[in-house]
Amino acid sequence: MTSVNVLIIEDHPLIVESYKQGFEIVSKKQSINFNIEIAHNLDDAIAVIDDHSYMNTCDLIFLDIQLPIGLNQKILSGEDLGLVLRKKYPKAKIGVITSLNDNYRLRTLIKNIDPEAVLIKNDLTPEELISAIQSIITTPPYYTSTVLNLLRKEISKDVHIDEIDRKLLYELSIGTKMVELPAILLLSKAGVEKRKRNLKALLEVEDQSDRELILNAKNRGFL
Repeated sequence: MTSVNVLIIEDHPLIVESYKQGFEIVSKKQSINFNIEIAHNLDDAIAVIDDHSYMNTCDLIFLDIQLPIGLNQKILSGEDLGLVLRKKYPKAKIGVITSLNDNYRLRTLIKNIDPEAVLIKNDLTPEELISAIQSIITTPPYYTSTVLNLLRKEISKDVHIDEIDRKLLYELSIGTKMVELPAILLLSKAGVEKRKRNLKALLEVEDQSDRELILNAKNRGFL
């Protein structure tokens, strides 16, 4: 029987139980022995990573992106942890689970961590989770419907913008003030204003308000 070492990093007990049930079903179907280690928060996960006996033995990781902040001041989120895991276990397959549903954050997540699976909590059913486990083991990548819709929009776009423009749109969408943007985007105030004007022209926004720019960007799949 094939043996697979699994690390689940999840702070919600019900989701942990769903994972266990899913792995049990897949184990019976595919004759795989899953050795499951569970970390309930960032600190627990860091302790597992620092355990030398666990070094290079992790085959599969499921990571909740939205974890409470722990004691470690360098790893402040599940996304930070995902970057560490990708570097620490380059051969491991990583599946991330999140309730995020905005295109900017999801796109950034996929680009930075390059996970073998992305699962949106609102998309998940027991059957979907089982399919995700099977797919990430045999034929990754695996994306739930929300992520697939994002990728379809990316492919079909007739307008393309760079990462700074995407971040500018995202910051505007969450209400960041103009006075704060130069420090966040590492641009001058004039540089921010110029990019915003160019975005309005590119996205054919006639209204000068940021609201219309944000709505247009959302409709086109940039947010």
